[in-house]
Amino acid sequence: MKKDNKKVIYWLLTGCILLFIMVIIGGITRLTDSGLSISNYKLITGTIPPIGETEWQEAFELYQQYPEFQKLHSHFTIEDFKDIYFWEWLHRVIGRLIGLVFFIPFMYFIFTKQLTKKTIKKCIVLMILGGFQGFLGWYMVKSGLVDMPDVSHFRLAAHLTTAFLTFAATLWVALDLIFPEKKIVDKKFRNLVIVGYLVLIFQIIYGAFVAGLKAGLLHNHWPFMNEGKFMHETVYILDPFYKNLIENPSGIQFIHRTFAYIVVAFILVIWYQAKRMTLTNYQNKAVNSLFILVLVQFLLGVLTIIYQVPLWLGVAHQVGAFFLLTAMTFTLHRFSK
Repeated sequence: MKKDNKKVIYWLLTGCILLFIMVIIGGITRLTDSGLSISNYKLITGTIPPIGETEWQEAFELYQQYPEFQKLHSHFTIEDFKDIYFWEWLHRVIGRLIGLVFFIPFMYFIFTKQLTKKTIKKCIVLMILGGFQGFLGWYMVKSGLVDMPDVSHFRLAAHLTTAFLTFAATLWVALDLIFPEKKIVDKKFRNLVIVGYLVLIFQIIYGAFVAGLKAGLLHNHWPFMNEGKFMHETVYILDPFYKNLIENPSGIQFIHRTFAYIVVAFILVIWYQAKRMTLTNYQNKAVNSLFILVLVQFLLGVLTIIYQVPLWLGVAHQVGAFFLLTAMTFTLHRFSK
């Protein structure tokens, strides 16, 4: 049987789709404040939600022991609790499903010798990334169960960024199999795309900081912040100054909204430089998709700020970042292999 065949490619792409769904559900979980509704972790039995009023009451009583209920949701009824429980439960179930969808076919492909040694090594790295992602999810939840009814924005950023990178790595391995042929690489342009990739990752990290600190609820104006100021004085109120860059919601929003211009400019430079080269059909589609997606994502970011992060816009903005990273990954691959 041919190794690294179409079945392997479909399997990897299925993993990508599930990771995409996971990110969407994760965004809804965060925006509905559902992430702390399940305060314990049971790998097997946690797959089944509470059944019957007795089990629901026990789950609700457990939730009542933690800061989120005591400081924010003390008015919740059990019906309110069921609503937020659903999103966190679904998020965790999809995480378990991804693990099964990856591990079981992986073992099948190994036993039937359908993977090359090179692909096996890459898939092991993907498994480690997936496991680490699951750990970061629980590590993040733990931070909201102690004193404050919010998770650490640092842990949220680590959790979200790792999800994005796990997806990107899975897509990269699939692309390696879809495009096995090698071609001459323009290293100067490839390096430009790499820098653009790092710029985008930085912006995604700060987007997670904004989400974790709910900084999108501040300065709901564009193109300037409150009172028509490009940089509002609340951006630099903390001492020492560096804390404004990583802990001050106003400072973090300023960086995220300002750095968006840099992301757009970088991708426009990539697009412009690419159009001066002789491109393959896939390379042309890659840079065109980057051009369109970065403009759509910029618009979504502006609307999300102006309308104070309604659920659908918050999710759309996160999905936009996901698609933009997908296009950047595809672009980098097409100009690297």
